[in-house]
Amino acid sequence: MKFDFHKKILKNGMVVLFEKRNVPVVSVAFAVRNGGINEELHEKGISHFIEHMLYKGTPTRDAKKISEEIEKNGGVLNGFTDEAITAYWCKMPSKHISVALNVLGDMVKNPLFNEKEFEKERKVIFEEIKMRGDNPGIHALDKIQELLYEEPLGAQLIGTYESMNSIKRDYMLKKFGEIYRPNNMILCVVGDASFDEIVKFAEKNFGNEKGKVPKLEVKTRNESHTEKRKGIDQSVLVFAYHVPNHADKKSHVAEVLSTLTAEGMSSRLFTEIREKRNLAYSISGGANINKDFSYNYIKVGTTKENVEKVKSLILEEFKKVAKDFDEKELNQVKEQIIGNENISMEDSQTQMMSLLSNEINGKAEDFYDFEKDIRGVKLEDVKKMAGNVEKAYSFFALVPE
Repeated sequence: MKFDFHKKILKNGMVVLFEKRNVPVVSVAFAVRNGGINEELHEKGISHFIEHMLYKGTPTRDAKKISEEIEKNGGVLNGFTDEAITAYWCKMPSKHISVALNVLGDMVKNPLFNEKEFEKERKVIFEEIKMRGDNPGIHALDKIQELLYEEPLGAQLIGTYESMNSIKRDYMLKKFGEIYRPNNMILCVVGDASFDEIVKFAEKNFGNEKGKVPKLEVKTRNESHTEKRKGIDQSVLVFAYHVPNHADKKSHVAEVLSTLTAEGMSSRLFTEIREKRNLAYSISGGANINKDFSYNYIKVGTTKENVEKVKSLILEEFKKVAKDFDEKELNQVKEQIIGNENISMEDSQTQMMSLLSNEINGKAEDFYDFEKDIRGVKLEDVKKMAGNVEKAYSFFALVPE
C-alpha cells in the first residue's frame, strides 16, 4: 500500500504532518507534547483543565463562535488529554480547511482564560471526576494504572478534588506559557489539502517562542486491590502487566499477545471465559503502548463469586500460550492486527490520531512500518512474554458490597 505522506520540521521547531487523500474531507489537529505524565502530584489534572479552557474563547472568538465556525460549516470539533499529549481537532469538508486551521490555531495561541469561565469550568471538571468514579468500568481502568505505577503517574489523569481545587488561574497561565510554544507543537492534517499551504499557514501564524515540558521519573509497581461498592450488581475486574515501551521492538510482541488473549470474540479468553464457561458477558483488552510507560490489560465483568475463578483462568491461559502457541495461530493473529489497522486507516480522523501518537512516541513515519513490524514478531518472543506474566502483574476488582 502506497501513502502520500509529508513531514516538515519548521525553523521554530513545530512539526507539520500531512497525509494526502482524495476524499473531500479533512481532519486537522494541533497537539502539544504534554499530558498527565508531565505533571507533579500537586498539579494533577492541569493539562486536562487547560484543554477545557481553550474552548472557552479568544480575543476574537467566544466559545459559541468557536463551535459555530466549525459546526455551521459541516464539521465536528473536539479535543482530548492523554498521558503524553493534549490535542485539539476537527473534521470537516476539505473546502473549509482554512476555517479549521484558523479556529484551532487561534485556540492554541490566544486563549483568554477568563476568570469567571475558569471557576465555572473547575466545577464542570468536578462533575467529570464524579462521572468517572460512578462508572464501574472507567473507575476500574483508572485504578489499575494506580496499581501499576507510583504517583504521580499512578494518580488519575483528570486530577483529584484536592489538586483541582488548588490550581489558580495565574499558575495555569504560567504553565500554558511554558508548554504551548511552537517547538512543543505538532500540526497534523489528513485529507484533501495542500501540504505547501498548510506549511505556509504554520510559518505565518506561529513565531519562535521556546517552551519546555517537565520530565518526571516513572516508577513501576505491581499491586492488587479489591474495592467494595453498594448499588452495583456485577463485579468488574482488570488484570494488567507491564510490557516493553514504544521504542523497543518487543512492544509489537505485546500487541500480538494482547490481541491473542483478549481482543475480539475469537480471542482465547473470550472463548474460555464466556463461550465455554458462561462466566461473563464482556471480556475485552488492549495494549497501552507509550515511549515512557506501557502495559497490557484485560477487563472482565462477572459475578462477585466468580472473580477469583476468572482471575485464575486468565493466569492459566497465559501458561497455555507459553506452552502451546504455534506458528499457525501466530499468523492468524498477525492477520487480525494488520487487518484491523487497515480498516481503522479508512477514517481520516483515526489516521490523524495514529500519526500523532507515533510522532509523540518517536517518529510519525514509523507508522507506515506497522505491518512489517507486526509480521516480524517471533513466536518464541510471544511465548516468553506470556510465560513471564504470572511473575509480575497488577489486579483490581470492584465488587458488590
